[in-house]
Amino acid sequence: MKKITLLPAIAALLLAGCVQVDDYAKVVKAPAPQWLAGYWQSAGPQSKMVSPEAIASLVVTKDGDTLDCRQWQRVIAVPGKLMQRGDSLYNVTQKRDVYSVELDGETLDYAGMTLKRVAQPTVECQAAMAKYEQFSVVQPN
Repeated sequence: MKKITLLPAIAALLLAGCVQVDDYAKVVKAPAPQWLAGYWQSAGPQSKMVSPEAIASLVVTKDGDTLDCRQWQRVIAVPGKLMQRGDSLYNVTQKRDVYSVELDGETLDYAGMTLKRVAQPTVECQAAMAKYEQFSVVQPN
């Protein structure tokens, strides 16, 4: 009987560090820190991607709008917004996926991948950006 009552407490401790979003519309958008606004792209093959040829891009506006753009045989671009919880920064996509965003020297740790700053995203991601008004003017720092 004691084992059963401990199970919910153990589960609560394990999940305490997780971030969950139930309603995307209720997420409060945080402005991007100066170091984050702009274009980021995967730096070489990533184990979290389907193929070594796949490319991941993250577009971040100063206002905190994001576009998670991944491409291999097709382009999947999902808009989102930055969310701050304590000292941690997250990208929450419209699909309610939540990814931590951390700067590590000159690279960005994002969704289990390593991204580097680039002058502009791939042509395919630029086409995806054109579908959303909030990405018409992204001013990288």
